[in-house]
Amino acid sequence: MKFLLLLVVVGLCSAQYNPYLKSGRTSIVHLFEWRWDDIAAECERYLAPNGFGGVQVSPPNDNLIITSPNRPWWERYQPISYKLCSRSGSEQQFRDMVTRCNNVGVNIYVDAIINHMCGAGGGSGTRSTCGSSYNTGTQSFPAVPYSNLDFNDGKCTTSSKNIENYNDVNQVRNCRLVSLLDLALEKDYVRGKIADYLNNLISIGVAGFRLDAAKHMWPGDILAIVNRLSNLNTKWFASGSRPFIFQEVIDLGGEPITASQYYGNGCVTEFKYGAKLGNVIRKWNGEKMSYLKNWGEGWGFMPTNRALVFVDNHDNQRGHGAGGGSILTFFDARLYKMGVGFMLAHPYGLTRVMSSYRWTRNFVNGQDANDWIGPPANSDMSTKPVTINADATCGNDWVCEHRWRQIKNMVIFRNTVNGQSLTNWWDNGGNQIAFSRGNRGYIIFNNESSNMDVTLNTGLPAGTYCDVISGQKEGTRCTGTQISVSSTGSARFTISSSAADPFIAIHVNAKL
Repeated sequence: MKFLLLLVVVGLCSAQYNPYLKSGRTSIVHLFEWRWDDIAAECERYLAPNGFGGVQVSPPNDNLIITSPNRPWWERYQPISYKLCSRSGSEQQFRDMVTRCNNVGVNIYVDAIINHMCGAGGGSGTRSTCGSSYNTGTQSFPAVPYSNLDFNDGKCTTSSKNIENYNDVNQVRNCRLVSLLDLALEKDYVRGKIADYLNNLISIGVAGFRLDAAKHMWPGDILAIVNRLSNLNTKWFASGSRPFIFQEVIDLGGEPITASQYYGNGCVTEFKYGAKLGNVIRKWNGEKMSYLKNWGEGWGFMPTNRALVFVDNHDNQRGHGAGGGSILTFFDARLYKMGVGFMLAHPYGLTRVMSSYRWTRNFVNGQDANDWIGPPANSDMSTKPVTINADATCGNDWVCEHRWRQIKNMVIFRNTVNGQSLTNWWDNGGNQIAFSRGNRGYIIFNNESSNMDVTLNTGLPAGTYCDVISGQKEGTRCTGTQISVSSTGSARFTISSSAADPFIAIHVNAKL
């Protein structure tokens, strides 16, 4: 009996690490600030046909409407209630999106804001996306309902009630993050309200959650909430499937709160990944791509089966949330494609691709004064639709990095080589590297200021392959560079240092 109980416990503990990606799919994409109607259409017309496994969506719940500055992106992170209406759409539009994406095998993961409600300076009224009433002065949120009894002020020891010292664990977890009213998650009532919200989303068909600001919640409180969650909807997921959990814990080292404290709850965002990869690709501080030979745990990262990895996210591409100058973004398109290409070729972690919108940066004393700008909007501040151009790129100032040929084709590369070990590593001791993924794929980079001309063992079967970076296989021809692999598995690669994309990738499904 004890053995059977142990098996049940182990099963439950391992379940929340499974993203339930459909067979043959390995990556998710963050469609930041997209409308639900646009996500539904994108699942059907692009994500499913190109092998994307899931979408992280912006918070769907009722939030404070902020008009100064004018509808910033971060208003989505100021909850008023758990009703499902936001500038991305209504509850019915959300339900329709989840259904349509699930029907084509693309999972939906919700960005869940459960650490706090809106900021203490939010005033009172009904200025929310659902028109719900609130009073931040009395800490009253009737649409949940929460009262002043449901917040952590009594446990916070700072005079400002805000976090003032990140080396004080109690402050970080009991005080307000930038004035956001901090929920008392140890209270059974609060846990119940949060679980009700998440379980409603599960019943609609979502596959899991990104837990925003997890670092600011006690791990035991998160686990207590996770343990209250329902199994996933059996219309789309196997009976007994537990929701996938990935927690936002910014851990670059040097603080008492570490990512490892959260492994028991689910996966964790590995913020060291993008910061360190950016240093390498930019060749800062003497870093070289040859140093990537032991990338992953060898660089002090968390275990691969706990890591959700990304080159950039919605915070750090704006200089926030572990954002530094090294972070690669769409503004540095050439370097960015190399970074994302490497991430998708390398076996470490569960990969998340960023899909952004464009804004005009305005640097003042090293900080972007326009870092607040919300999504592309009409004159009434409603979010503009994502339009698709004839060349498959996006209009209306949506960047859509996931639609860039190089990134989309590397998502397919990762699917093709899934489960294959990293072999045939080669480097020149500097910034030229190459490696294969078993006998199914091969990638090579030239990040030097000199041209590359090398013949290397690819580990691939003999034949003619289409480079999926400069082009792709279409029918019986390559639209870009062709690579000939000999009977011994070797191939010659020439990459100019001035190439728009100084890397080549080939795989068995791109063989003529």
